[in-house]
Amino acid sequence: MTYAAGKKASAARPKKRESARERVLTASYELFRRQGTSSVGIDAVVKFSGVAKTSLYRHFHSKQELIAAFLERREQLWTVDWLKSETCRRATSPADRLLAIFDVFSDWFQSEDFDGCSFINVLLEYPPGHPSRRQAGIHLSNIRAFLKTLATEAGIKNPQTFADVWHIMMKGAIVAACEGGRDAACKAKVAARLYLDSCLTARSQ
Repeated sequence: MTYAAGKKASAARPKKRESARERVLTASYELFRRQGTSSVGIDAVVKFSGVAKTSLYRHFHSKQELIAAFLERREQLWTVDWLKSETCRRATSPADRLLAIFDVFSDWFQSEDFDGCSFINVLLEYPPGHPSRRQAGIHLSNIRAFLKTLATEAGIKNPQTFADVWHIMMKGAIVAACEGGRDAACKAKVAARLYLDSCLTARSQ
């Protein structure tokens, strides 16, 4: 499954038969992931969702609450349903799954619907200490938790440090792809493999 294919189905224009809350969340997901959260106002969400502003605020008391809900849905759709699922589908051993992340990224970078990392985007949109920035940081740390689990299963010493470094390479590849380097995942995988091999060798010493 490609992320683009799964996402198009989930991020389509809100349907009238959906609840008001779901229509608002569907609309905000589509707008926020493409345009960022700071540049999209409540009026734009209202217009795209077809829900009255009073109804929107009945379900989400502030834009900050709406951003938090967007990030939660992003984690479910991107991190859980796509990244984790596709990585585990493509490989069986923990070490191979770590490398498979970059293969999954490569397909994503090449897709027409590549939209970057919403967690990174939100992190950079707001100043230190802002609730939305903290929320984005939590979702990013959840990705590292997944990487740490794979590193632990692979028998790597100090799996937390490994997860931190691996995530840096992942985030760097995403930023490079946003810059136009759609082959960034393939290049990052070369460095990742060298790092992984060195860690796997160290575990037996």
